[in-house]
Formats: sequence, structure tokens, C-alpha cells
Amino acid sequence: MSRSSSSKRVLELLKKFESRNLAFIDPEGTWPIVWARARGVHVWDAEGKKYLDLTAAFGVAAAGHANPRVVKAGQNQMARLLHAMGDIHPHPLKAQLARELSRITFERWSADNPLASVPSVSSRENPSPFTGKTIFCSSGFESVEAALKTARLATGKPGIIAFEGAYHGLGYGALNATHRQFFRAPFRDQLKQFARFVPFPQEFVAQASSLLYRRFPTCDVPVDSKSKRAVLRDSKMNSLKSQLRRLFRQSPIGAVLVEPVQGRAGIRIPPASFLPMLRRLCDEHGALLIVDEIFTGFGRTGRWFACEHTRTLPDLICLGKALAGGFPISACVGKAGLMDAAWPESSGEAIHTSTFLGHPVGCAMALAQIAELEKRKLVQASASRGTELLSALKTLQAPPSLRLSTRGLGLMAALELCLPDGRPATAETFSILKRMLQRGYILIPEGEHGNIISFTPPLTITKAQLLETVQVLAKTLHEAF
Repeated sequence: MSRSSSSKRVLELLKKFESRNLAFIDPEGTWPIVWARARGVHVWDAEGKKYLDLTAAFGVAAAGHANPRVVKAGQNQMARLLHAMGDIHPHPLKAQLARELSRITFERWSADNPLASVPSVSSRENPSPFTGKTIFCSSGFESVEAALKTARLATGKPGIIAFEGAYHGLGYGALNATHRQFFRAPFRDQLKQFARFVPFPQEFVAQASSLLYRRFPTCDVPVDSKSKRAVLRDSKMNSLKSQLRRLFRQSPIGAVLVEPVQGRAGIRIPPASFLPMLRRLCDEHGALLIVDEIFTGFGRTGRWFACEHTRTLPDLICLGKALAGGFPISACVGKAGLMDAAWPESSGEAIHTSTFLGHPVGCAMALAQIAELEKRKLVQASASRGTELLSALKTLQAPPSLRLSTRGLGLMAALELCLPDGRPATAETFSILKRMLQRGYILIPEGEHGNIISFTPPLTITKAQLLETVQVLAKTLHEAF
């Protein structure tokens, strides 16, 4: 695939005027493409070539790229009120969106059957007594930082517990809780380093061949029986619990910050007992449980929010990415009583605010996005399509030079590629991704070693499109190796 003069010009401008740290430009001309437009599950590049997007642009386009109702809501709002004044003079949609976020989180979770899949707990007109309050932000990492500030104010304790492999953003506050040294090392001497990291207990992976695996620092290795898998899992969880209790005793821990599924680390899914264990430990030690659902929220894992899979009620939830379907807006939502106890009533100057707080266009698009997810039952679609995708991925036969393993929850799935000796197949993975791109499929690598192909398509994708992707991937694997 050679670049046209149009794409070349764009990339030349970026090389000349954008920080060179950002876009990787393959000198062979096979990566990246220049996006010109997108709609539904498809993207068109500057040359007019059509691609099937298996990323939803980092999970943002949950209701499809340029969803007509979401776009129209944004356009109408831009024509009416393009910008407001954050924490000073409000606009109606900010109030409406705060109301909606309470309804779909803490009000919905307070049903008699808490954390049921999609109960209708309260109406927009008649809220539940158990409500949530929101701090609006622009980027995902800002919602994490708002949650960390809330925990500090509420508990008086500066320390937090985070997890190995965690990715909570790259702002200086959030960077304390992002684990990968690639991101942290250049700035270590400027970080407060108030986070204590403990292992993230990834669930064991089963392949179609019925071999069982357990996680090692590189890739999965065989475990010879289901009972042994259970013993290893229980041993790991008991060890983690002991480590957490020790940290609570030794340090002033005000919060545990966790992704219900680790996205950037490679779609790492913990055992079902993990989040409930964290909830109990936080309750025992007077700490807050913060779930970072910036990636996993709004149906990505087959539930509105991933914490619902284990019926775990957080104190604070961080939202972003798919919230507005493409406009940069995020939110930290917490229990109303907790938020009121943590944050003082405004006296005219807010402790935490920003110029674009609760941006009117973002609020309009977020309200439309939530309505689309509900009306089209896209959360339920994510669950069913995700099962079909995972089943298809498990049928892939590895070429002799690779070993494959699969995992997923809803439309958040992973195919991990390793060499026969267990080392990550990093170069091989990127080679496959470039070949898939040439064939019209947009996929990206995840994980510290870049050897995990992630699948996070728009929730509007069809079964036929998913099966087609897996078929082309199977062909590509065997042609390449």
C-alpha cells in the first residue's frame, strides 16, 4: 500500500509541525492511514478507500461513527449555544446530563435487585432517593483526577492503591496511578508517587483446544487441569488479599482505583471475585472504591458498566470515551452523600473547575448518545455480538510459529500472540495488523509488549461483519507465517 500525494502531504505536515513523539509513521508507507470521514462501522481514508473499524476509535463510537442523532444534537446545540461559562453561569443541558448520569448509575444500581442487567429503576421525572452527583471534565484522565481529589477530601488520606498494568491517563495526577514505566519513567522525579501498586489478577484463559493457561510476565503457559487452574486462582487471590490488607495497615490509603477490565494492558479480565473483594476491603478500612470505566462504560462489556457483571457498587465511577460518541467530555460520578461530604458548597470560587466544564455541545451529544444506546438496545447487542466474536476467535488455528490465546467480555476482546517459547510476538503482531489494514480492517495492538490484537468495534457491528473479520484474520495469519 503506497501513500497518495494527499496522504503524503498530511503526514509531511505532521512530521514537520507536530511533536514527533505522537504519530508513528512507517517509512514503508503501510502505517498509518489518513482518516477522511467515518460513518457507522466504516472509515474512509484520504484516497477514498473503505475500512471496517474494529476499534470504534479507541472505544468512542459505541453507537457508530457519526451517529445521525448524536451529530444532529451537536449541530443544533452549536447553532444555539456553542460555549457557556463552566462553573459560573450554567446552561440547561448540563443539568439534564447530570440528571441522566445519576439515573443510569447510582439510581439504577439502587433497585431492589441491585446491579441487574438493565432495570428501569427510576424515571427522569421521579428520581430514586439514592442518587449520584457529577463533576464534569473534558478528558478521561481528568475524571480520574477529580475522583482522586474527591477521595482525598472525603477520607483525609492521601494514599491510593492501584494495579500493575493500570492505565488511568497521563496527566500528572493520573500518571501516579498509571503503571507502565514507559509512561512514568521520564517524569518520575516530578511525581508525588502516592500510589501503591499490587498485581492485577487476570483470570485464566481457555483456548479452543481445551488447554488451560495461567498468566506469566510474558505470555500464557499450559496448566494441565481445571482443578489446578482453580487452585492457582484461589492462591493468587488469597495472596493479593493479604498484600492489600498489609498496605491498608501500613499506609493512609484513601482509595482503591481499578479498571474492571484493563484495556491498554491487553483486555485483562479479572476473576469474578476480584471487585467484590475490593469492595469489602474498602468498607473494612474506610477507603473509597473508584472504578475507572472510561473504556469499559456504556455497554462495551455487555453491561452498561463492567462493575455490573459482579454486582459491585462503587463509590465513584469515572466515565469518558463513549459518553458523547466523539465529543471530548468526561465525568466523575459519585454517591450524592459522599460528594456533598467531600466538596464544600461553592462560595463563588470552585476548588476544582475548568473553562470547558460541562460543555454544551458535549452535553447535547452525550444525552443523544445515551438515548441511542437505550433505544437501539446496544448494550444487549454488545453482549450477544461479543459471545459470537469470542467463539469465532477461538476457532483460529495458530500457524507453527505462533501460539494464540483469546479472551473477552462483550465487545471487548483480545487475541494474544506469542512465540512457541512463550515470548511476546511483538513484531509478528504488528506485521499482521499492517496486512489487515491493507485489506481494509482497522485493528490496533494493546499490552505492554504490543502483542495483543484488541477488538473494540462499534456496538452497531453485525455478526456477519465480525465473522468476516475473523475469516480474513485467519487467512492473514497463515499467509504471513
